Amino acid sequence: MSHWDETYDALAGCYDAMTQDVNYPAWADFLEKLFARQPRPVHTVLDLACGTGTMSFLLARRGYEMIGVDFSPEMLAVAAEKTLEDVGEPPIFLCQAMEDLDLYGTVDACVCLLDSVNHVTRADKLQKAFQRVRLFLEPGGLFVFDVHTPAHLQGLDGGIFLDETEDAYCVWRTDYDPRRKICTYGMDVFHRQGGLWRREEEVHEERAYTPEELTAYLTRAGFVDIRQYGDRKLRPPRDGEERLFFTARKPAESWK
Repeated sequence: MSHWDETYDALAGCYDAMTQDVNYPAWADFLEKLFARQPRPVHTVLDLACGTGTMSFLLARRGYEMIGVDFSPEMLAVAAEKTLEDVGEPPIFLCQAMEDLDLYGTVDACVCLLDSVNHVTRADKLQKAFQRVRLFLEPGGLFVFDVHTPAHLQGLDGGIFLDETEDAYCVWRTDYDPRRKICTYGMDVFHRQGGLWRREEEVHEERAYTPEELTAYLTRAGFVDIRQYGDRKLRPPRDGEERLFFTARKPAESWK
């Protein structure tokens, strides 16, 4: 998934091919388990930081009315080329920053997946983003997001990683700054053009947020019933898990 202060000029065209290892149906299954636990039925869903819209289309096929929001025009251009064949209503896509979220109405649930929250590296922007999500949820509506743990991001320091497809090749290097709590990904992306390769560079960042910090931001934004789960598990997180899920609800009696 993509984020606000970053560009995806180089990655957008090959993002889906390079994330084929992401088990989107399993993620959707977990979301539906969380939806089923809510007192309020979930019909309309906001996919925040939707990227190329893979999850938006998957949930639309499962019968949900979907709105996908992302800051990257490049990623949304890829999403716009996708189609929903004969099943469900196609998602509506909007190009917006999370902290400036502005919908035409309210939704029953908002999901923000694949550590997109970590990509919001300024705490004040994340706080505002949570407030905007709450504003556009129906009373009793559900907010679901996941994050990489601080231990996971710290463990990436000094790493070199490689992804490749038939027509693209991506090498990225990671550097973790403990003072800023920022993990920086320096990426070199090569695209095949006939018999030649075109090289582009991108830089992305993720911030390490503690569960306590995220809980405080959600509380200040007016959310209640804040819960933590293990990596796509309906149980509390366990030591050593590298990804956590959060759920929070807008108060049922709220009118704003």
